[in-house]
Amino acid sequence: MSKINIKPLADRVIVEPAAAEQKTSGGIIIPDTAKEKPQKGKIVAVGNGKKDEPMTVKVGDNVLYGKYAGTEITFEGKEYLIMKESDIYAIV
Repeated sequence: MSKINIKPLADRVIVEPAAAEQKTSGGIIIPDTAKEKPQKGKIVAVGNGKKDEPMTVKVGDNVLYGKYAGTEITFEGKEYLIMKESDIYAIV
């Protein structure tokens, strides 16, 4: 798991997206231009939550999120997403 030195504020989390699928279940290799954005990843940093709403996710949780959720950021050469906890659909 990645260690990141960014602390998100309030109800935001930083997610390391899972790698996009390289092959279909039938073994066909997917070209880069046809790969879909991953919709799952691992939480690498969590904010403190809001005053009346504690955070329900924690660092290390594998989560599912919306296709267009979050904002892409690059930190120390790695790609991450920063998003509100409400953009996360489930812990898997």
